[in-house]
Amino acid sequence: MNLWWRTLLSFLTPVRKDARPFDVISTRFRVLPTDLDFYGHMNNGRYLSISDIGRFDLLQRSGLWPELRKRGWYPVVASSTISYRTSLQPWQRFTLESRFLGVDGRDVYLEQRFVAKGEIAARLYVRGRFLAKSGGHAPMDGLVALLGDAPLPNALPAWLLQWGADSALPSSKSPAPSVWD
Repeated sequence: MNLWWRTLLSFLTPVRKDARPFDVISTRFRVLPTDLDFYGHMNNGRYLSISDIGRFDLLQRSGLWPELRKRGWYPVVASSTISYRTSLQPWQRFTLESRFLGVDGRDVYLEQRFVAKGEIAARLYVRGRFLAKSGGHAPMDGLVALLGDAPLPNALPAWLLQWGADSALPSSKSPAPSVWD
């Protein structure tokens, strides 16, 4: 089953609304042959693709997805960083744990962990935003109201907020500085 089928299956699976946005959501997977790279373990890019499915599961199971759709809002990734500890091997079962960490004035922060045999194989941090189909950003106060008991921005680790600021690119209205010169 390739990633397209996995994504379709996540859309068609009956939704369990069994969590709140700041709970840890566990989504089970197995490393399939289509996930492998030339070295015989899960391809590093596949972690990012599978994490998309985990974030969608988080939105569904927390009940946020229908509320976002009703308002015409949708999530996008602004930046992400991943660290790998061990390789995931063919047919190995693993769990993707996803959770919102908090918000700042413009962004939401998430953590996702790939866990196999009780150990973290990889950890991903995501800085995301919610955009409005009508244009621009979803209003943060409306998003915070949907999220509920969100930790305050100062509850986020300082290093995570610094990473968010450091990883941000200039707006599309600004010319990109050349680092190649």
